[in-house]
Amino acid sequence: MPRLLLPLVGCLLLVALGVSALLYAQYDDAPGLGLIAFVLIFGGIGLGVRAVLRAKRRV
Repeated sequence: MPRLLLPLVGCLLLVALGVSALLYAQYDDAPGLGLIAFVLIFGGIGLGVRAVLRAKRRV
C-alpha cells in the first residue's frame, strides 16, 4: 500500500492542476488551455488507474 500512495498522490495533483487550468481557461476564454486541462485531467485519471492495476498485479 505505501508503494501505491505516492503515485496516487501525484495523479491527484495532476488532476487538481487540470481542474484549476480548466477553471482559468473558462474565466479567460482560452480554448487551447481548456484542451490542455482536459488532457491533464484524463491523463491523471489514466495514470492512477494504471498504478492501481499494477499494484494489484504485484500481489
